[in-house]
Amino acid sequence: MLELIICSLLTILPDYLYRRFAQGKRFGKEITLFSVWYELRWGITGCLMLTVALITSVFFFHPATSNAALLFRTVPILPEGSGRVAEVNVGYSQAVKKGDVLFRLDNSKQTAALETARRKVAEIDASMASARADVAKAEAQIQEARASYQQAKDELEVKTELQRRNPGIVPQRDIEKLQVVVEQRQAGIDAAAAVKESAALQVSTLLPAQKASAEASLAEAQVDLDKTFVRAGVDGRVEQFLVRTGDVVNQLMRPAGILIPEGSGRKGLQAGFGQIEAGVMKEGMVAEATCASRPWAIIPLVVTAVQDYIAAGQFRTGEQLIEAQNLAKPGTILVFLEPLYKGGLDGVTAGSTCIVNAYTSNHDEIVDPKTSTGRRIALHAIDAIGFVHALLLRIQALLLPFKTLIFSGGH
Repeated sequence: MLELIICSLLTILPDYLYRRFAQGKRFGKEITLFSVWYELRWGITGCLMLTVALITSVFFFHPATSNAALLFRTVPILPEGSGRVAEVNVGYSQAVKKGDVLFRLDNSKQTAALETARRKVAEIDASMASARADVAKAEAQIQEARASYQQAKDELEVKTELQRRNPGIVPQRDIEKLQVVVEQRQAGIDAAAAVKESAALQVSTLLPAQKASAEASLAEAQVDLDKTFVRAGVDGRVEQFLVRTGDVVNQLMRPAGILIPEGSGRKGLQAGFGQIEAGVMKEGMVAEATCASRPWAIIPLVVTAVQDYIAAGQFRTGEQLIEAQNLAKPGTILVFLEPLYKGGLDGVTAGSTCIVNAYTSNHDEIVDPKTSTGRRIALHAIDAIGFVHALLLRIQALLLPFKTLIFSGGH
């Protein structure tokens, strides 16, 4: 309607003023319903054509959409395993901090496994202390064996020297017995050294490896125990939390509730524009929005990203070929917008639906010396008609509460 009024000011109104005041024609006499159409047919036709052209230009170069919302992410509350709920620490709706325990599963099995792993570590520590004692004991046995060996060796040397000086003074049989004793004492030294080496290997290699394995089992048992405590992964608010003590939960069942991260849906707005506007939507475009949860307010925005694919065209691999005519209705170009000024979205409820207008700006091309005069005039006109869309958005923002609460029966 606004475009039609504007276009009529350029076509029908001048024609009527000329007929009424220049030619002196009067209502009810020369100016009748038939004569108005007959005499103003060129103006009416031109007005309609100009209106269609203006509306097309406005909606193409300054696109608008009501498919906009402050989308926000939710985190499902699910345990990593399954079990029976033993304790619940939050209510149906409650603010939580990162790391807060939301609920706990029955963990008697995990607690027993953790205690077993701790006992295993303690057992290996005791074995290590015993192995160190065995090393000390083997060292003492080596010293004892060396002393016995030295004593037998000295006695053998004395009797051998006496036999050399006075043959026959020492029986040959005694010398042979002493040689056997010396060899036996040497074998005792070797055996004690082997025992010491075995005990040292246990202290330095075997038992540390067993302890590391036991500590890994202990850490694994601790992780399993920690999994029975379901915690908040981020700061936020728990909603629809209906789990109670005694319920059985697992990942295949529906979530125990949802966690809405703090600040979610407060940083930006997502809007879906028609596919025909894909060539117009660019990063850096200025936009405006009015939202249902914050009526009578115009929020300045800027386009920060334009999705370069259309979600409606996606498909999954399957056993059937894609039939194009069976596709759903045409999808939209998803555009991400952020407030032009800090705190621009304050007061807008996350998830709120909005109406968004984006405006094409050709300032850089207009001030470019290489741009021709005719093109500058056309670009100026394109930028100027954005005023029409901005005015329409403000009218929509003004009428939104009345339309929602009264005319649509939304109250």
